[in-house]
Amino acid sequence: MTQSSEKSNKFQVCDRDLSPETLDRYLQAKAIAIDTETMGLIPQRDRLCLVQLCDPSGYVTAIRIEKGQQTAENLKQLLENQNIIKIFHYARFDVAQFKYNFAIETEPIFCTKVASKLARTYTGSHGLKALVQEIEGVELDKSSQSSDWGNSQNLSEAQLSYAANDVRYLIPLKEQLITMLQREERWELAQKCMKVIPLFVELDLMYYKDIFEH
Repeated sequence: MTQSSEKSNKFQVCDRDLSPETLDRYLQAKAIAIDTETMGLIPQRDRLCLVQLCDPSGYVTAIRIEKGQQTAENLKQLLENQNIIKIFHYARFDVAQFKYNFAIETEPIFCTKVASKLARTYTGSHGLKALVQEIEGVELDKSSQSSDWGNSQNLSEAQLSYAANDVRYLIPLKEQLITMLQREERWELAQKCMKVIPLFVELDLMYYKDIFEH
């Protein structure tokens, strides 16, 4: 494990997996925010390069995934813990990465993108940048989004900052979105949507598309 220079004493970089100490820390949380960086959008072709996590105190860990790596046991223990809500923005993609690469069955899940689409029907902008801008009043720098994550041992300061910010706001976003969903009487519907995300992940990994369409 090495301490990053990402200008925060609440940011660290680990290699291959969470350290036992960091796992213990995250296991105490009721919710963990999670994101991934990859070489593309197809798990079977484009490898997983980085996993970012953040707890309610704002403590961020970035895990550098080695090319060809097939296990991450501490990460698996965390993501499969039924007492901790795993928060993603577009969970369908990240959960598929964990299932394909490490055979991790991630549950329970909260997806801020799904919640946004159910709650914020007054807009068509449901990307993380728009969501953080409206709810948190913070403008995220997305300039490193489409960059080379494969050279994970030499990520730039801008890449690390981008990766960290993609998880820092997910926990407060979840709380605000739940408030909106409850107010609009859509919270029960949202919970049902979250529960079927693993099913859609399974279908995605088997290359099924639009099977519920006519």
